[in-house]
Amino acid sequence: MKLKKLPFLFLISSTILFAQETEPELSQEDLIKEFGEKSCKCIDEIITFNKNKEEIRESIQYCIDKDVTAYQMTSKLMEATKTKGDSEISIGMDKESDEYKKYYYQIESFLMENCDTARDLIQSNVGEESKESENPQALEFYYEGTKLSKEGKLEEAIKFYKKAVKEDPNFAWAYDNMGICYRRLNKLDEAEKAYKKSIKIDPTGKMPLQNLAVVYIHKKKFKKAVKAYEKLKKVDSSNPEVYYGIGSVYYSGLNDNENALRNMCKAYKLYIAENSPYRSDAEKMINVIYGAMKINNNEAKFFEILKENNINME
Repeated sequence: MKLKKLPFLFLISSTILFAQETEPELSQEDLIKEFGEKSCKCIDEIITFNKNKEEIRESIQYCIDKDVTAYQMTSKLMEATKTKGDSEISIGMDKESDEYKKYYYQIESFLMENCDTARDLIQSNVGEESKESENPQALEFYYEGTKLSKEGKLEEAIKFYKKAVKEDPNFAWAYDNMGICYRRLNKLDEAEKAYKKSIKIDPTGKMPLQNLAVVYIHKKKFKKAVKAYEKLKKVDSSNPEVYYGIGSVYYSGLNDNENALRNMCKAYKLYIAENSPYRSDAEKMINVIYGAMKINNNEAKFFEILKENNINME
């Protein structure tokens, strides 16, 4: 769809110009922040009860989608006021178009850096197959711990998670969340123990397997981190977090750019397939790896690996 600068649009432009004479000029960063915060507020209101991860992801996507067109329009009008002469303002409405995705990804990137709710929903164990405890008292302690954790009261949350596993020693989720709290407090040994207890209860637990790898990364035990991710891959080979994690470890910890790139390409494609906001992180990492391989005069291998994965780099 193309919108010409007819009187209606000109009126909008004139209003913006008038505002610029009396107020500081609005920057692109301010604009992204304005619409990003609107999307974050929408995500805050998402009801997760009885929703699986796919349904939650779709709800997050809806919150971003509803602001993309307005953000795109405002951004282009702002640019139009800086140029002289008549021009056309083209608005990309097709969600599969590069134009639309550009503005979608800008809001999405803001959310991943600034919206705690968005990150927490994507990383949570909501919708996982593991069952909650059937012990009412353990559940009461668990939910109190979750509430305190969201409030940032991590030490107090841990106390309630401990009460939960005392009531139900097989309550894996309580150990999972306990591990998260310990990790945020940088008590890595305690976090490792909590995740291992959860894995002992449920060897196929995706959340503790992934978070154990993260703990090993923080402890600079990079080979153990890769092994932990490899165990997770056996449980869930289509999980992009596995390949993103392995790629990051190979790049940052083991100085192996080629294996880093191979895994990051797999992560990127899987993120794209499931429309995950983390695709932008994988894309950034691919560009970082490109820079490293370019310095080492290994560009040819870089493009060879991209070709193997059917990825084109513009």
